[in-house]
Amino acid sequence: MKEYLTISAVRNGLKSGEFTSVELTEYYLKKMDAMADLNAFITIDSEKSIDCAKAADKKISKGENKPLLGVPLAIKDLFCTKGTRTTAGSKMLSNFIPEYESTVTQNLIDDGAIFIGKTNMDEFAMGSANITSYFGPCFLPYRKKTSPEMKLVPGGSSGGSATSVASDLCVAATGSDTGGSIRQPAAFSGIVGIKPTYGLCSRWGMVAFASSLDQAGPLTKNIEDAAIMLQSMAGYDDKDSTSENIKIPNYLDFLGKSIKGMRIGIAKEYTDGINQENVELLENVKTWLVDAGCEIIDISLKTTPYALPVYYIIAPAEASSNLARYDGVKYGYRSKNYKNIDELYINSRSEGFGEEVKRRILTGTYVLSAGYHDAYYTKALKIQQMIKDDFKDNAFSKIDLILCPTTPNTAFGVEESSKMSPVEMYLNDVFTVNANIAGLPAISIPTGLSKDGLPMGIQVIGNRFCEADIFKVSYVIEKSACFEELRKKILLV
Repeated sequence: MKEYLTISAVRNGLKSGEFTSVELTEYYLKKMDAMADLNAFITIDSEKSIDCAKAADKKISKGENKPLLGVPLAIKDLFCTKGTRTTAGSKMLSNFIPEYESTVTQNLIDDGAIFIGKTNMDEFAMGSANITSYFGPCFLPYRKKTSPEMKLVPGGSSGGSATSVASDLCVAATGSDTGGSIRQPAAFSGIVGIKPTYGLCSRWGMVAFASSLDQAGPLTKNIEDAAIMLQSMAGYDDKDSTSENIKIPNYLDFLGKSIKGMRIGIAKEYTDGINQENVELLENVKTWLVDAGCEIIDISLKTTPYALPVYYIIAPAEASSNLARYDGVKYGYRSKNYKNIDELYINSRSEGFGEEVKRRILTGTYVLSAGYHDAYYTKALKIQQMIKDDFKDNAFSKIDLILCPTTPNTAFGVEESSKMSPVEMYLNDVFTVNANIAGLPAISIPTGLSKDGLPMGIQVIGNRFCEADIFKVSYVIEKSACFEELRKKILLV
């Protein structure tokens, strides 16, 4: 079996008879077992995967042609999957088996996809390194040139999905993005990750973190695969009150189209103080886009510095509300150590939640409490609207897309992350969180290697429901970066 197969390559191979879906699924399952030390997966159901692959092969033999028929995917473990354990990386849901399928995963099933495993993640999607999981940290398959002994984090919270794609343990994977949890891991892992416009993909059946910010999206090996995956994942859902009923274009039609005349904005607030490697990366991408006929325009988004503090008020506030349902009574973990109902609640939540989740619940409860609600939460909502208006009035009235780094740094060590303060960890989201606050689509594209030989990503942010423009420009960046050649230079585990 060839290494690093894309969705297009798999579809061609299945159609031509080069391999079957069963052979492909078995290949990935064996590889997952061989690379189990990366801890990319929480749950693997080999028997169910093979059965689904057999069913796919029968459909292929009859001439059926669905976008993802027979393609093995990995699913982030906060998408409810009927009959398969869904934990959200938490002890609280360590034995939860849903009786229903999330809308996103059902859309993928309807298009013929095979699920080969549920990927590791930060507990309840709260983290930037995939180290808060109840099931242990996840690791990148890469090493720093200067510190080859160091185990690296894949970023979070979709770290397991990112590692599974980067390690070629699946063809593509799903993720979720609340403040950068698709794009940051994608940048660390040298893959593509897109957070769509809020409301493009249904949140029904996703374990909630912050309901006004969470959005599903794909992590893939290239832009073409991202377009294919998003096409299947997106769509209106009347079970989700925030789902937008819009016509979704065929994203593949925009790949390879001319980008001549497009206006690309560079906000000084995104570039002031960035490290030299990000400066050089950004200059390279600007050159590629100018060569393709784009106009680079300097802009200013003065509300940018407020996005991170606003996020860490709104997100914990919504988390404290969403996680109130886990009380040891209805479902999830229940403590065995209690004498009355109050102790049941207290002990179940104390034992079932990890440290970072507790920190955010406490923060969220505080900013929503009487006497502090107006000072913190209400004020954060007002500033959130200012941020949205800033993008609308000072960016997308003048330009088509915004270009900036995805992350302030490359992947760091697991031991290094344990020494970081919560605030230092939160700063990993400094370039990504703005898109979530404003509900905008954004993508991370692998475009270079650091001096330490680690992947670096560039981010493209678009106006609401302008995913087609993002794909069009990202495709040009991808072709110019030739990252597949750079990937061969990365030091592997």
